[in-house]
Amino acid sequence: MSLCTKYTTLSLRLTAVTLAAALVGCSSNPSASSYEPQSTTSTTQSQSDAAATRSAPAPYEPVLERINQPVPLAEGHPNEYVVQVGDTLWDIAATFLKDPWFWPEIWYVNPDIENPHLIYPGDVLGLVYIDGQARITNVRASTYRMSPQARITPLSEAVASIPFESVAAFLSSGVVLEKSQADALPYLLETRGDHLIASAGNEVYVRGITNDPLNTRYNVIHVGEPLVDPDDNRLIGYHGEMIGEGSLRRTGDPSTVALTNTSQEVKTGDRFLPASVDVPLNFFPRSPSSNIDGRIISVAGGVTQIGQYQVIVMNRGSNNGLAVGDVLTVFQAGVVVKDQVKGGDIRLPDEPAGTVMVFKTYDRISYGLVMEATDAIHLLDAVRNPT
Repeated sequence: MSLCTKYTTLSLRLTAVTLAAALVGCSSNPSASSYEPQSTTSTTQSQSDAAATRSAPAPYEPVLERINQPVPLAEGHPNEYVVQVGDTLWDIAATFLKDPWFWPEIWYVNPDIENPHLIYPGDVLGLVYIDGQARITNVRASTYRMSPQARITPLSEAVASIPFESVAAFLSSGVVLEKSQADALPYLLETRGDHLIASAGNEVYVRGITNDPLNTRYNVIHVGEPLVDPDDNRLIGYHGEMIGEGSLRRTGDPSTVALTNTSQEVKTGDRFLPASVDVPLNFFPRSPSSNIDGRIISVAGGVTQIGQYQVIVMNRGSNNGLAVGDVLTVFQAGVVVKDQVKGGDIRLPDEPAGTVMVFKTYDRISYGLVMEATDAIHLLDAVRNPT
């Protein structure tokens, strides 16, 4: 009996628990209306805490009905894969698939299993063929979870879609503030005592804090250079620099915040951003529901060339139809060259250079994580629907 036949028999006889439910059941994409959104997590939590807060999925509507054509498998793909500590669902999918963002289209799912939405290090994923179509199923988990014993592996070990550290590092070191967001954030009114500027150990009076409990932690943000949309020259936000941290000591208007850590002087007008920023770690990847044609307008770290797992900011957001989990292709802008035969300037075609997954949206901007970089990616490169 061949390996594929063996796994096919297992998947049909044993009620297979699948990786698809890990992705669809935990979806935070509003467009995936068949599923109950998962709980999101704070960037100040560890990845373990983040996974532990996820909620159980709603009943699963099979993905198989959406499949119109076979999903290409990766060259040299294995017949099985053992999930490792540190894996992400995107990386695992890339082991089997040529285009890993198609992962929900290939996982073999059984909707009768209660709460099958997590996979863990040590689970064995097997490539099988059902009705002539390639599928991937969680072979080890399917056998284990049918037993009368409860799984004792803690939720903290569950595999997330994207590397938490990459997103957390960006949100804890530098941000881009949408204009409406920046205008609404609490701001430093006055420093307590005879101080023109404040630093760690000082208390400051802050206006705009409402309903936050005592000891709430804040990142102190200095609002920097304006961010202009290159398509219409409209102001859409500001570069923000995190210059300190503080803790709420007294509520009211103004409130009192104690500065606990600073990297430079804190001044009147600096903004206070709650340190608890919700970022989902599991997505249901999909092509955007509307036509997207935007550009990269900022990148974490101020680098000129952008690589895998770097965070970019795009000049398109929820007003344009973007949602968490949407996948976009980055196109490197074609250069202008001289036509040596007929004369004149000719712009070369834009070329695909990578893949981005959206993980947070605002009205006119969104954050995306570069999942693949097949060529150099730069500021002002285009982001469009995948082809």
